[in-house]
Amino acid sequence: MRVVEGVAEIADLDAFLARLDGIAADHGVTVQAFDARYVVGRGHLERAVELADRAIAREENVARERGVEILLYAAGRRQIDDALAMGVQEGRTPAAVVVSDAAGDGSREAAAADDVAALLDPAATLDDYDADRVRAFFDVTAAELDATDGDLTDLVAERVALLDVEK
Repeated sequence: MRVVEGVAEIADLDAFLARLDGIAADHGVTVQAFDARYVVGRGHLERAVELADRAIAREENVARERGVEILLYAAGRRQIDDALAMGVQEGRTPAAVVVSDAAGDGSREAAAADDVAALLDPAATLDDYDADRVRAFFDVTAAELDATDGDLTDLVAERVALLDVEK
């Protein structure tokens, strides 16, 4: 799995997503874009890919497409419409784009990641999440943060893992 970081300037969301779909098809990989302000780190996305692949292997997936299943796990949601809030939107959006080949072919991932990078303005985005936005999206209260030894990243990881239990 590769994560391409950068800022997306999106005038037409459907056209941008179609370009990502084209890259995925050209290289035989999955490409899924996230609004990086909701992503608490690379581990968040790695775990989402891992759990999505496990659900697909067990034929327990909710979505028909691997990219959407990854989005559902990253968002900790079973409803696609709810999870889409974590995706990129029109305008200038800090993005983290997962490029993953389920078969693990690193060369196809690398070529696709290069094509995705060409669509973004280079920027480090994974370590710059919006804590208030993340807390609101994942329903993490101040009381919950105070009551745990973990931090926001740990609580988001818990939400991602709990999606399996909620199915």
